[in-house]
Amino acid sequence: MARPVLDIRGFRVGIEGREIVKGLDLTVRGGEVHAIMGPNGTGKSTFASALMGHPAYEVLSGTVTLDGRDVLEMAVDERARAGLFLAMQYPAEISGVSNANFLRTALNARREENDPVPVLKFHKELKEKMAGLSIDPTFAERYVNEGFSGGEKKRNEILQMAVLQPRIAILDEIDSGLDIDAVKVVAQGVNDMLSENFGVLIITHYQRILNYIHPTNVHVMMQGRIVRSSGPELAEQLEARGYDWLRQELGIEEPLPQEA
Repeated sequence: MARPVLDIRGFRVGIEGREIVKGLDLTVRGGEVHAIMGPNGTGKSTFASALMGHPAYEVLSGTVTLDGRDVLEMAVDERARAGLFLAMQYPAEISGVSNANFLRTALNARREENDPVPVLKFHKELKEKMAGLSIDPTFAERYVNEGFSGGEKKRNEILQMAVLQPRIAILDEIDSGLDIDAVKVVAQGVNDMLSENFGVLIITHYQRILNYIHPTNVHVMMQGRIVRSSGPELAEQLEARGYDWLRQELGIEEPLPQEA
């Protein structure tokens, strides 16, 4: 299988007449870990949601391709089947649907109709992946995210990623609300998947998750644009100096509040 490539050019996104993402260029390939950092209200989560086709956001212009295919022409479920995955900042609860049934249905949706994953094989692999993420086996039969703590929801997102094996994963503040032990477990789950067939885009405010998932590229987003890109040392500089340091260096004024 060819190395995956997510290519984004001139991506502009708005909501309710306001432009939030203002012309973003980015390429993520298999085997790479890209981190987008930035202060609140700069458009990071809007960018992630729009990539997956969230109906609240309007793509104003630009192109997005995955392995040469036009992502913007795909429905949300088609984007997932093509190999895009979003670990959400605020994972949704799905009452009445168990984790196991949800995951097996999602997995079968990516297979040929007459070739569903065997039940016993699925449950064996699910149990193994849950153990690797320190998830209680009983969670397989609990409703998706219902009654889960914030940390359990984030681990569950990584479990979904591990089961579905996407080509490009977008992790939107996957470290938010996690204690240090949970950060390490989640990071290990991501690291276990890294290969030439899997690329990662991490959206985060902080450098701490990048201590465990080592980025190949770090990008800083301000006022809806990527204003600087570099290697992992950029995250260390931001941690030490803060975003105001970069604002002042680039002559960027404090933005007005907008969608995150």
